[in-house]
Amino acid sequence: MTGVRRRSRMLHTASVLLAGTMVACGPGDHSDVVTGGSPARGRAELGAVGCGSCHEIPGVRGARGLVGPPLGGIADRTMLAGRSPNTPDNMIAWIRDPQAIEPGTAMPNLGVDERTARDMTAYLYTLH
Repeated sequence: MTGVRRRSRMLHTASVLLAGTMVACGPGDHSDVVTGGSPARGRAELGAVGCGSCHEIPGVRGARGLVGPPLGGIADRTMLAGRSPNTPDNMIAWIRDPQAIEPGTAMPNLGVDERTARDMTAYLYTLH
């Protein structure tokens, strides 16, 4: 491998790693890379699972719930549930099993699999 090619590969690897450490991404950017999910599928899944019955979620039809916090701007928040840093892995874990993170929280376990949680997180990370 030539020196130029090796440097190019190293820069690409570094940019992917940097993207993985980003807390949030805006619409049309790399939320799918950061989370490993699909924002388009995530938006549909947030509606299908019924997250809008408890949360107000921009872009999700009928998502006007007042039980949980509004999720607009969640990509810019530093903490999740007041206790965990807002990272893709923490958000995915929270969506999959909030009771394991904060027993007794009002958010129920939704029974979503890893892929669905990644997709939901990808969409939520577009909300600034």
